Amino acid sequence: MSEMRWQELHIGNCLSDSFAGEWGSEPNPANARVLRATDINNEGQANLSGGAPRRIPTKKLLEKRLLKGDILLEGSGGSPDQPVGRVAFFPGIQGKGDFLCSNFFRTLRPDPNVVDPKFLFWKLMWFYTQPKLLTLQQQTTGLINLKFDEYKSTVITIPENTVEQQKIAQVIDDLDTAIHQTEAIVEKLKQVKQGLLHDLLTRGVDANGELRQSYEDAPHLYQDSKLGWIPRDWTVGSLSANCSEVVDCPHSTPVFTDAGVLVARTMHIKDGVFLEGQASRVSEKQYRERVARLTPESGDVIFTREAPVGEAFVIPADMKICLGQRVMLLRPRLNVLSAHFLLAQIYSGAVHERIGTLTSGTTNPHLNVAEVRDFMIPLPPYIEQIRIGERISAVSDRLSKEVCELSKLKLQKTGLMDDLLTGRVRVTPLLEGAQP
Repeated sequence: MSEMRWQELHIGNCLSDSFAGEWGSEPNPANARVLRATDINNEGQANLSGGAPRRIPTKKLLEKRLLKGDILLEGSGGSPDQPVGRVAFFPGIQGKGDFLCSNFFRTLRPDPNVVDPKFLFWKLMWFYTQPKLLTLQQQTTGLINLKFDEYKSTVITIPENTVEQQKIAQVIDDLDTAIHQTEAIVEKLKQVKQGLLHDLLTRGVDANGELRQSYEDAPHLYQDSKLGWIPRDWTVGSLSANCSEVVDCPHSTPVFTDAGVLVARTMHIKDGVFLEGQASRVSEKQYRERVARLTPESGDVIFTREAPVGEAFVIPADMKICLGQRVMLLRPRLNVLSAHFLLAQIYSGAVHERIGTLTSGTTNPHLNVAEVRDFMIPLPPYIEQIRIGERISAVSDRLSKEVCELSKLKLQKTGLMDDLLTGRVRVTPLLEGAQP
């Protein structure tokens, strides 16, 4: 196959038309749906179940209704953290009526003789992440506007051959589909885990490891307590009574180093996981000075009491770590309180509910040490806590695996877009390498 050549073109030269959106009037009745900034996401998808029902004059509707392959370009809006200039692809849809974009958008209609519509969409998605886009922002009263004429005059590189463009778009599309499928799995697993947590933390499991019947179905299996109805052989107690230590962090700011002992900081604790790859470190000397008596052992829990409140993780047995600021160490009593059961209570049980009560409506949510010590938790027999933890871990492990896979796919997509959309890597060898 001969070497495919790339060419430089202004974005405007890739279009057969471009025009501003239309808002229309109140729907009496509606004859179209108008897509707004809230109807597109940062992955370039348009929510075709959304859109505002509006009445559009017939002439305007014929001129401006969206066609399959059109690209929506955000022309106004944005924020300091999200530049204006996002794009979304309109796939076309039958049986849903006509769609337009709002007057905060521009419709870009690719010229099929010059560029494959999906390739141009991915190219503009890539361009949105480039420094050049920041030079096209124009601040006005209350809004950030895109310098549209300069945007259209921006030079981009594209393959001369539209077949190569289509192949590039297909490779990115396939990876994007895999990402969305994995996102759906992750969301489903989160829902499953949340429902399982609620059942396990209110009903527990019987001697066979099966969920106990609910209070409504078997009230004789339950007793009333300070935390509501709990199984008859459960008790209720405070963290201070069921932890051998509840230790606050040192209040001095550590001096971070490139190597050394890991530091548990609030920014690196999320959804029960410690993001070790992003974590800060301190020297051995600082470690001994700050937390010399807190040699980690399996079962310790790190808990954030400020900014954000209520994140936590169980320290692995082989991890050496010290406390950063605004975190606490909770050390469950051996054979009394399971660390993983406590972690579940922090994220979905009595501790979670208490955190919500204490921090609701506050502008700077935080907890003091006494409040944390006084947290009340339901306490099943230890062996039942272990069984509950095993049930939760089974779902958590699968969820973690899918989240990890999703992260890898997104990273792969970012790198692939950078390579394929600039011509640094040619698409043909990739396709050949994918053949069985």
